Amino acid sequence: MRLWVSRGFIHVTSLFFPSYAIASLLTTERKHCVTMKSCALVVLLCLGYGMMTSSFRAAPPHMWRNLILTHHWPNTFCSEEHCHSTFDYWTLHGLWPDVGQECNSSWHFNVTLIQDILPDMFKSWPDLKKPTSSEFWKYEWQKHGTCAAKAESLNSQLKYFGKALELYHKLDLDGVLKRADVVPSETLYTFDQIEGALHNFYNVEPKIQCNFPKGKNMQLLGQIEICFNSEFQLEDCVHADRDNHIDNHIDFLNVKGTGLRVCEPSTPVYYPPMKGIPSM
Repeated sequence: MRLWVSRGFIHVTSLFFPSYAIASLLTTERKHCVTMKSCALVVLLCLGYGMMTSSFRAAPPHMWRNLILTHHWPNTFCSEEHCHSTFDYWTLHGLWPDVGQECNSSWHFNVTLIQDILPDMFKSWPDLKKPTSSEFWKYEWQKHGTCAAKAESLNSQLKYFGKALELYHKLDLDGVLKRADVVPSETLYTFDQIEGALHNFYNVEPKIQCNFPKGKNMQLLGQIEICFNSEFQLEDCVHADRDNHIDNHIDFLNVKGTGLRVCEPSTPVYYPPMKGIPSM
């Protein structure tokens, strides 16, 4: 905005008001101006309103800053839900933006839009209770995908699910743990062994969640979150900001009281193999 005085007139141009609108206002008010001081007051009011308007227009759209790629261990899930898992590797739970849920209820999931990646979806992102169903993907798209889609890089169902699969394969969680000699076993691990294996390879802090069977001096390794920024670069997960995501799959399955939460650093960790929970 510019302001100057010439031949007894106060001239104003603005990025936010048409010049003719301000000129009309000032011309009308000038008839009532007894002094330049009172006319200057009118200009200041216009300036203030223009600045206030610009602050609203300049506000960026509400968008997420971070993404959470969440893996879950099928054997831990099925030990609680009494399902029979045939998956002996970490599968995808979801790709969650840190801001928003159910951002566009009119943007319905359409499985035909991800036809090209369906074989990988059934293998890497299965519904653990109904492995041939696409209902889990529908739920994840409606709750999280529609919010992730605020970014151009994820603004379609194919982009969203495809990027999740890309990051999942890039992380290779199974391979990272195996290379650190952390494998499903009847032998209990320390929490530091598991967290250290992940931190040493990815060089960021993950979020590791466990289930806590009653009467057992152990915790079951259940879920691992790895976090990314908006450029899909790895970054630390902040535990306090992520706790509200723990129950997302529980909501979908209408399961109550599974007890999944951030693992206790001092409690032994059981990484259950296919046959289930040991008697201890």
